[in-house]
Amino acid sequence: MEKKIRVRFAPSPTGGLHLGGVRTALFNYLFAKKHNGTFVLRVEDTDQTRFVAGAEEYIVDCLNWCGLTPDESPQKPGAFGPYRQSERKASYKQYAEQLIADGYAYYAFDTPEELTAKRNDQPNFLYGQKSRMEMRNSLTLAPNEVAKLIAENTPYVVRIKIPENETVSFVDMIRGLVSFDTNLVDDKVLLKADGMPTYHLAVVVDDKAMEISHAFRGEEWLPSAPIHILLWKYLGWENEMPKWAHLPLILKPDGNGKLSKRDGDRLGFPVYAMNWTDPKTGDVTKGFKELGFMPEAFINLLAMLGWNDGTDKEIFSLTELIDLFSIERISKAGAKFDFEKAKWYNHEWIKLSTASNLQVKVHSLLTEKGIEVKNESLLLKVIDLVKDRCNLLGDFVDQSVYFFSSPVEYDLAAVKPKWSPEKAAFFQEFSQNIQDDSTALQSEEEFKALAEAKGFKPGELMLPFRIMLVGGKFGPGVFDIATLLGKAETQRRIEKGIAAFN
Repeated sequence: MEKKIRVRFAPSPTGGLHLGGVRTALFNYLFAKKHNGTFVLRVEDTDQTRFVAGAEEYIVDCLNWCGLTPDESPQKPGAFGPYRQSERKASYKQYAEQLIADGYAYYAFDTPEELTAKRNDQPNFLYGQKSRMEMRNSLTLAPNEVAKLIAENTPYVVRIKIPENETVSFVDMIRGLVSFDTNLVDDKVLLKADGMPTYHLAVVVDDKAMEISHAFRGEEWLPSAPIHILLWKYLGWENEMPKWAHLPLILKPDGNGKLSKRDGDRLGFPVYAMNWTDPKTGDVTKGFKELGFMPEAFINLLAMLGWNDGTDKEIFSLTELIDLFSIERISKAGAKFDFEKAKWYNHEWIKLSTASNLQVKVHSLLTEKGIEVKNESLLLKVIDLVKDRCNLLGDFVDQSVYFFSSPVEYDLAAVKPKWSPEKAAFFQEFSQNIQDDSTALQSEEEFKALAEAKGFKPGELMLPFRIMLVGGKFGPGVFDIATLLGKAETQRRIEKGIAAFN
């Protein structure tokens, strides 16, 4: 019987959610949905020294904003709970003891000071085959001495005993056959002095308990793979091991190394999905959501960092991504992050969105800036008119504010040098001729006809007209603006503009 597809996204609740983490969640989600499987959120909170209050809730909020809601999670438990590692503590110790009993692991009583002294003495010190017999552990101490130390509650860790002169191999779904020389792998800690497991033991025990079929994670975890594969073997679960896929890194814009939060700070763009507020310092790190990205665009751009469908198509909905996703199309090479390209995705998604889909968000943005929107029907028309000019959702404020409040300042420098009493007279006459039901095209024809009759080129009157209506040299077609403002408001703005220009 074929194993049911179960995948997991297993972040640590230590701070903001990096876009690389969201992409890992996305690829897990796409694979699960493509194969009618289950997408699990497991919180890896075993490192209590790095645990940050509020970080788990933040991760859940990020996934929900992206539309990647887990099928099972701490918030939505299924049959494989608990979904926080800290709540599974008892099971880890049992397996650590089993590994010791079977000769695959050992107790290590070395103090932090002893390890520091060793590292100072040997700069490239590794606790492993070459050094383990010089250390204080259950391989070098007599059994009665080990029993006495444990009975006296002497702090210890449990380390895996990596074999010498072996090759550990596995088939990665992205990279093919990957092999490791065990002589280059150290004896990693499996159980810490506080009784909590390290990632190495916990990930194996939890993947087995939760019946995970496929494990997607970042390329930076590749060096840990031999430890995990040996643990699956040593615990007798080799035939139930998930299939592995190590995803390519998301690189700095210059391609030189992994993209970090520091790079975002330096280059002026976010690397977190949503704003993250440090509970200790109160410092806020910007996120894509608050910067004005649509979740559809954020997911789309992440999918294209390391994957494509084999065509030149770049815009995909989540439904399309599920339908087209295949592991074979994930690249081995790292993908450079390009913030200008990210904004392009957002611009394309804003253009594709209906006015009604954008209405609540744009209304909220205008309200935050103190702009009152009394007419929702006008707002919908404004959104349709200006959305092609917006890269970020916040751009809607600058692009539409003048539809809801008359300009208080004018770009006089652009008008005054060529302003004249004849032009003032032209606008007074044009204002009187405006009809209630004129279309933008009709208004433009009337404007041009009157300009010709008065001996003006239409072009030299368009700029003053635009500045009367919006205050500056920006915005969509000036007759489209006038049509949406309506006859009375357009006349009022022409009158105010003439007074200001005179």
